[in-house]
Amino acid sequence: MIRVLTTGPLATTQDLGRWGWGHLGVPRSGPADAPSHHLANRLVGNAVDAATMEVLRGGLTVEFLEPALFAIAGAPVGVRLDGVPVAFGASVWARAGAVLSLAVPPFGLWSYLAVRGGLDVEPQLGSRSVDTLSGIGPPPLTPGQVVPIGGLVAGPPAAADALIGLCDRRDVELRVSPGPRHEWFTRQAQELLVSTAWTLSADTNRIAARLTGPELVLVEPRQLPTEGLQIGSIQVPPSGQPIVHLANHPPTGGYPVIAVVDESDLPVLAQSLPGTVVRFVRRAPGRA
Repeated sequence: MIRVLTTGPLATTQDLGRWGWGHLGVPRSGPADAPSHHLANRLVGNAVDAATMEVLRGGLTVEFLEPALFAIAGAPVGVRLDGVPVAFGASVWARAGAVLSLAVPPFGLWSYLAVRGGLDVEPQLGSRSVDTLSGIGPPPLTPGQVVPIGGLVAGPPAAADALIGLCDRRDVELRVSPGPRHEWFTRQAQELLVSTAWTLSADTNRIAARLTGPELVLVEPRQLPTEGLQIGSIQVPPSGQPIVHLANHPPTGGYPVIAVVDESDLPVLAQSLPGTVVRFVRRAPGRA
């Protein structure tokens, strides 16, 4: 078991998310940066569906109440065990009673703590993911909370050289395909989407990334019935400023979707700090 001592801005449990519930209005959720979540699990030999602890901008302190193997991936935080620096991006053994602390990362937002066996909080609708939009799932972690360790082990821990680290990027490029309402926008707006250096707003979270730049204008004012949303959808509200939907996006929305970001590019956006320059590029047909 693990006792949470401090959480920083936000700490939640995340696994693969709630697949198959979107038609009932339940978001998928899951980790903001799925590759880093998966990497942390691989570093301790966990099964793919094991839950990790997703930590926003460091500040986490936990006490191990039993011996455990752990690893940290994602935003590159300083890691200390009983006050002594230990490796980031590698498996580390903690004795019972050891205290782990994470510093604020110099860049990136989300770090992932994996413990061998996974975090065994009570699942809801088949997932241990915290859904910050609907409130479904275990609530965010709080100081004093004790989290059990499960048994979702797949094999031996991966070598540390499997690490794929984040880069300090202040300018990111995202591939896009036309959205279902692409033709609702003027030709100028369609070109502005891919020619503008957009700025990532501070009003960004697990649900969506908000961008600022020139206004994207519709050909004519139109009413849109609520329709389904997928991860990566770029909605344009009446302000004309695009919103890119991330891991915790709602399953439906009422603003037109001008384009959709390739899902494999979204972790880079999810890890970007406010002020980052975001550019969209058209995805070549038939290319991954």
